[in-house]
Amino acid sequence: MPNASFSHVTTWVFDLDNTLYHPSARLFDQIKVRMRDWVMDLLKVDAEEADRLRGHYWRTHGTTLSGLMREHGIDPLPFQQHVHDIDLTHLQADPLLASHIRALPGRKIIFTNGSAPYAERVSAARGLEGLFDAIYGVEHAGFLPKPERAAFDAVFAADGFDPTRAAMFEDDPRNLAEPFAMGLRCVHVAEAPFAAEHIHFHTDDLSGFLGKLL
Repeated sequence: MPNASFSHVTTWVFDLDNTLYHPSARLFDQIKVRMRDWVMDLLKVDAEEADRLRGHYWRTHGTTLSGLMREHGIDPLPFQQHVHDIDLTHLQADPLLASHIRALPGRKIIFTNGSAPYAERVSAARGLEGLFDAIYGVEHAGFLPKPERAAFDAVFAADGFDPTRAAMFEDDPRNLAEPFAMGLRCVHVAEAPFAAEHIHFHTDDLSGFLGKLL
C-alpha cells in the first residue's frame, strides 16, 4: 500500500490538465486548436505547418508558449488569454476527489504550465475551489515551463516548502524527472503506466489513489 511511502509528506503538488480531471474531458483538444490558430495568424502559415511547429515547440522547449517566446519573442499574456478561452461547461464536479484532497494533511498547491487564472476556472468547474493553499501558473516561474529545473526551483522557492517532504502528481512523465531529483515523491497520473526510475507510483485513478493514503 502506498500510504507508508507518503507518511513524511507535508506538501502536495498537483498538476492541472489531465491530472485534476480525466483526459476524456479533452480540454486540450480545444486548447490545441486555439494554439494552432494563434501560430497561423502570427507566422502566416497554414494549419498543417502550424501544427508541425506546435509539435516542434513542445518537444524542443517544453511548451508551445515557451517556443513562441524563445523563437519569436511573443508577449505571453495575449497568447495565454486566447488559448485558455475555452468551454468548460462539460466538466463535472467531483465531490469524492474534493473530499480526498481536503483530507490530505498539510499544504496543497497546483503548479501548471497553463496560467493561474485558467487553473482557477478549471478547479472551480471541478468543485475544487478553496481546497488549494496556492495556485501557480507558468507566469510564476518567469514563463519557464515544466520540465525545466529552473521552473520548479522558482515555484518551490516561492512557496517555501521542503521538496524532500513533498509529493507531486503529474500526467506528463517528463515533468517528474526534476521533482524526483529534488526529493519529491512522484506519482504519474495517466491511463497507461510509464516505466522510469523517476516515477515512484502510477495511477489511472487519482481520487482512488488519494483515498488509499487517508
